[in-house]
Amino acid sequence: MSALTTVFLLPTASISDFSPSSSPGYLFPTKLAISCCSATAPVTVVNGNVENRSYERNEVRLGLPSKGRMAADTLDLLKDCQLSVRQVNPRQYVAEIPQIANLEVWFQRPKDIVRKLISGDLDLGIVGLDNVKEYGQGSEDLILVHDTLEYGDCRLSLAIPKYGIFENINSLEELARMPQWTSERPLRVATGFTYLGPRFMEENGLKHVTFSTADGALEAAPAMGIADAIVDLVSSGTTLRENNLKEIEGGIILESQAVFVASKKSLIQRKGVLDITHEMIERLEAHLRAAGQFTVTANMRGRSAEEVAERILSQTSLSGLQGPTVSPVFCKRDGKVAVEYYAIVICVPKKALYKSVQQLRAVRLSSFYI
Repeated sequence: MSALTTVFLLPTASISDFSPSSSPGYLFPTKLAISCCSATAPVTVVNGNVENRSYERNEVRLGLPSKGRMAADTLDLLKDCQLSVRQVNPRQYVAEIPQIANLEVWFQRPKDIVRKLISGDLDLGIVGLDNVKEYGQGSEDLILVHDTLEYGDCRLSLAIPKYGIFENINSLEELARMPQWTSERPLRVATGFTYLGPRFMEENGLKHVTFSTADGALEAAPAMGIADAIVDLVSSGTTLRENNLKEIEGGIILESQAVFVASKKSLIQRKGVLDITHEMIERLEAHLRAAGQFTVTANMRGRSAEEVAERILSQTSLSGLQGPTVSPVFCKRDGKVAVEYYAIVICVPKKALYKSVQQLRAVRLSSFYI
């Protein structure tokens, strides 16, 4: 299993003594304290020799994906959190977030973000979980600060052809039992995940397997005779189907999405990293919680606010986050101010929106009186 730690950071004290929380995606620490503020000098390998890089920096560095859909979605998420990235020149790899002082944004390839978090060249990063697992390789210096940013969803999966000797193979267990795979003729797998792929095969008892490294167009490898199977990221599965490939039961290696990750050394040793991480987490969490909720407003006739509230609370999906807001709607009757209707405001999850509207209509119709 990976040595990654998932945490939710609070503004003061040390990253120790973590206790589980009921909230998904992170843990709440029972203690937090920063003991020192000087950064450990990063290490560079030159011609096989390890050199300590003695320079120190004062700014906090955040790594973001430089290209592709993940890059665009990350910038959109930060913008929605009122953290707009300002890049003076689109050709430059460094930018800033004006709302957070002393924070530099560095645009990098996802795998380089992970590697530079480990080396100390970056302090924070937003990448896919698949990159953290593949290039972090269980490093204890990587802390998963938030693992549910709710975009970039995909899965790392084993896929085989639909035809030939694989036509009736529909599970990993069946694949492993195929008599074709021997030490002289192993199962050939093409993948760019040279850490997660072999580890998965070993953990699942597939002994006679060889891997070839590839970065793109993996779906063509079986048809070309280069490989028997592939291990690659899958979103909708359309590309696999169009190339006569299929996923199999038990063949999903990892469910992935965008995550917020930090260097443990930076959190402990570098001044300002913990405070900036805490501010970003608060903004991200506020946006993510709000994005999944809808406000529903309706007018309902009733004798009192309490009576209306009781009707609403009789339906579990209409209770909202803590309960409905019920306010009187004032009108004039025979020259006098009167209250016959009440405005109800409830907050409901996106997935329960239609059901909530149905229940609200049912409550109103069954409760009308003249």
